[in-house]
Amino acid sequence: NKIDNMVSGLKVYNAETAKHLIEKLGIREVIIAITNKDGHEMSKLYYHYTELGCRVRIFDSLVTESKQPKGVVREFSIDDLLMRKPLEIKNPEAKAYYAGKTVLITGGGGSIGSELCRQIASCGPKKLIILDFYENNAYDIQQELIRTYGDRLDLETVIGSVRDVDTLEVLFDKYRPEVVFHAAAHKHVPLMENCGGEAIVNNCIGTYNTANVAEKYGAEKFILISSDKAVNPTNIMGATKRVCEMIIQCRNDSKTHFAAVRFGNVLGSNGSVIPLFQKQIAEGGPVTVTDKRIIRYFMTIPEASQLVIHAGAMAKRGELFVLDMGKPMKIYDLA
Repeated sequence: NKIDNMVSGLKVYNAETAKHLIEKLGIREVIIAITNKDGHEMSKLYYHYTELGCRVRIFDSLVTESKQPKGVVREFSIDDLLMRKPLEIKNPEAKAYYAGKTVLITGGGGSIGSELCRQIASCGPKKLIILDFYENNAYDIQQELIRTYGDRLDLETVIGSVRDVDTLEVLFDKYRPEVVFHAAAHKHVPLMENCGGEAIVNNCIGTYNTANVAEKYGAEKFILISSDKAVNPTNIMGATKRVCEMIIQCRNDSKTHFAAVRFGNVLGSNGSVIPLFQKQIAEGGPVTVTDKRIIRYFMTIPEASQLVIHAGAMAKRGELFVLDMGKPMKIYDLA
């Protein structure tokens, strides 16, 4: 309706006419300020203007601590170019399930683990425990949560490995977590091909240890973070994840409710293809794609974490949860 009309004394053009103006006036930057953002439409606009040699940014409103929206111009994010609307699982019952509970997240400093920490913290748990072997990641998420919640969140950060039964025994005996999210694992496929023993000890034995101790100390729920690579696995990492699933699926007679959540490719997570592409682009290329025909289903880190939280509240006995990730996308298009 605005096209060819005047807004604040300026004429409104359509995208095709704007193309000629960009070339005529030597415009180098385009800001997209559309409120009802549709992933597919935003991607089309983004590519339309980048192909004209423009830097394309997005106008967005952030909700500040005072709850007043604040307008910002920012770079496009991975989520904006997802080619679909990010999935949002709205389930008040799921959120309410974690309120007042003691929750343990193993591998809590990792990509998925840290987002789980953020989302669980917002549910009002009685206590949140982060267990991670890598102190730098654990420190980063610990400090972020302290800045965000201060004294309103009872937070405990423990440096230790799921390989060590003694560490797990002390932790469970002291804090008695009611819900356990088990995200601690080695997940890099090529690395684990060369270090198969490490993958088995960390993934399989680590899961076995944590599941045993959780059961011993009466945890209500145990949610394993798995992978779609566990389906008919063709590599060591996938095979270890399938073993992890079997470790929890066989516990149908347990008082602890065990379940697993399988992920596809998580955009922007450590070791995923996006940071690799971004690094290659920053270094001036080339961007390496194994095969132009490869297609993958993608999800964002917040989507993956919402799925886990939702599954955790629903879990009964040995289920495997998988998120419907919409349409697949060519790796080549992503690059």
